[in-house]
Amino acid sequence: MDKSQKIYSILERTYPGARTALIHADPFQLLVATILSAQCTDERVNKVTPPLFEKYGSPAEFAEAELKELESDIRSTGFYKNKAKNIKASAGIISSRYKGRVPSEMEDLIALPGVARKTANIVLFHAYGKNEGVAVDTHVRRLSGRMGFTGNTDPVKIEKDLMEMFPREKWGEITNVLIAHGRAVCKARNPECGGCPVGKICPKKGVKG
Repeated sequence: MDKSQKIYSILERTYPGARTALIHADPFQLLVATILSAQCTDERVNKVTPPLFEKYGSPAEFAEAELKELESDIRSTGFYKNKAKNIKASAGIISSRYKGRVPSEMEDLIALPGVARKTANIVLFHAYGKNEGVAVDTHVRRLSGRMGFTGNTDPVKIEKDLMEMFPREKWGEITNVLIAHGRAVCKARNPECGGCPVGKICPKKGVKG
């Protein structure tokens, strides 16, 4: 087992059962929540989505929503104009083309407005149990570099590196484990290396002090 595999093995045991923090009741709610989470905290998204999902109960209702009103509903998540436009458009496609069911194939998901590989990977893993790739968010990007999993900074290249490094059955959970560790210990500013479970073997690339 090489160093990267050993580091991840320890983290995996440290954060058993790590899951997405986004509150959702079905695949469509997860899709909407993930789109809203771009450049926004999960905590903020989880405050916005309960009344949002109560107001719009289905993809068809989101598709029929007044754009300005939807923008107002999600304003606090940031970039609300673009997010509202994409959610409304994606909801329309899901309602008409897929009869209200979020597609379960990567190529169909990434064809939806506002849905790139990160969002698609999250939906496929958490909604359908599919390991099609690794969702690379800011935590995954930061930790993958610090721990020496990759030398790349581009999310697409990072995902490729992680997919080559770890077996397919790990792909979906990698994101959740690294996010959990990123929030608890390996923070963007002032990472707590002294109390880190992998502190003795982590290369700490880019970490000062």
